Amino acid sequence: MKMAAKRGLFDDHIPDGTPAEAPATESFDEKREVLPLDRLINLEAKITAAVEKVKALKEEKSLLERKIRELETLLNDKNHEIESLRTEKKSIGSQIEELLSELETLEI
Repeated sequence: MKMAAKRGLFDDHIPDGTPAEAPATESFDEKREVLPLDRLINLEAKITAAVEKVKALKEEKSLLERKIRELETLLNDKNHEIESLRTEKKSIGSQIEELLSELETLEI
């Protein structure tokens, strides 16, 4: 009983020495042409997705930068308001001290 040897991927003959059937050239050529085309289409889809992602990230970055500028302006306004209130507080404190001084002079 003859054992059939495994055929390798690149074997072009059957182990008993007879040539194997040649693969249909059309299907082989078609696979060769389709595979690169599929890869190209897949690559194009990936590139398109990457470009869209970059666009979205740029838009998001722009929005965030604008929001930062708005918040910095608001912070600046609040800092000026705080400084103004501190100045007013000092002024009121000085006025109160003067009034208390005047009251002390009247009581004597």
